[in-house]
Amino acid sequence: MLATLLIKELEAEMATTQKMLKLVPADKLDWQPHPKSMSLAKLAGHVTEIGGWFSFCLEVEEVDFGLEPWVSPKAEDGEGFAKTALELTQNSLEALKGVSDDTLLNKRWVMKFHGQTIMDFSKYEALRHSMSQLIHHRAQLGVFLRLLDIPIPGSYGPSADEM
Repeated sequence: MLATLLIKELEAEMATTQKMLKLVPADKLDWQPHPKSMSLAKLAGHVTEIGGWFSFCLEVEEVDFGLEPWVSPKAEDGEGFAKTALELTQNSLEALKGVSDDTLLNKRWVMKFHGQTIMDFSKYEALRHSMSQLIHHRAQLGVFLRLLDIPIPGSYGPSADEM
């Protein structure tokens, strides 16, 4: 039951994410709004990878990013990011099919950094955290695009550009 709801939500969120990623301009990948901000390419890569986190969280029980550094996807333009995000999300949707509520609620997902526990979640909590990260960083991407004067699509209704 929970997996069915997560599938529906992930499909909806990634449809919006696809529209946003496709707008990333190839000639602005190094741009960043502030020295402490990620570059547009790094942010787009991060948004892209989150679609794959769902299958990763289901397949892995513990990861130590201090010992196994994560490498975000790279692309030359928004279409490339969107294509990779779609592929990663399809893997996650397949992984979610048939996952029991018992697995989601009672199996753990632990993230460490050099042996120190950063997160210790049920699989369900890890997936909900991933969904929150997707929504958060997609909104951040929307702000980056807005600052570049690129009209953005609405997420949960029309944007100011679509009105």
